[in-house]
Amino acid sequence: VQLQASGGGLVQAGDSLRLSCEPAGHTSDIYYVGWFRQAPGKERESIAALLWDGGTAYYPNSMKGRFTIVRDNSKNSVYLLMNSLKPEDTADYYCAAMTSLRLGILRPDHYDSWGQGTLVTVSS
Repeated sequence: VQLQASGGGLVQAGDSLRLSCEPAGHTSDIYYVGWFRQAPGKERESIAALLWDGGTAYYPNSMKGRFTIVRDNSKNSVYLLMNSLKPEDTADYYCAAMTSLRLGILRPDHYDSWGQGTLVTVSS
């Protein structure tokens, strides 16, 4: 499975942004698609995960409220909707696919295929 994330850019604090992820290839192998981010000098952290076949969304407690993961079935795309952005949201954002089912769907190390990141910069 190959993934391509896009939609990053420079925004101001308080703005909203939508990131897109387009899995390609053997998408029938996907169990979950996740969004993650990594800021300079920090570990990669989970933002959300989506059950590929069914659309159920999962979030770590720290990300609930401002982030929403959704799938557009007609386009085979997964979006991350981000609201009320803060400077501390500045990071490289990645989407990833889990193709070998594992417990712990919010753990970055449980994802098998990764796209290139898209940079989100939030200015104050």
